[in-house]
Amino acid sequence: MIRLFGFLLVFAVFLSFIVLNLQHRSDLSFGFIIFRDVPVFISVLCSFMFGVLFSIPMAFAFSRKKRAANKHSKETDKSPEKSPAADNYLPAELEKENSPYGIN
Repeated sequence: MIRLFGFLLVFAVFLSFIVLNLQHRSDLSFGFIIFRDVPVFISVLCSFMFGVLFSIPMAFAFSRKKRAANKHSKETDKSPEKSPAADNYLPAELEKENSPYGIN
């Protein structure tokens, strides 16, 4: 229900932006071609759509890398058993960190 209200709120803001900017027009230049008297809301809508189109592949690539890193870390954590020396290592390191000079 909250998502529906959020969607309706965003839609109302977007619709009010379009209605308030119907008469506002500007020229768009892409260097080799100029579009004259383009409504402002169309240029904003197109720029938003291009932003979404370019960000979606980047988001998928980032999530794929993150999943691969998580999978790799899970594979390396599967050690059969801890050695007794490993249990003594951590308290000694903590004592060094807590010591003002780093000496036991």
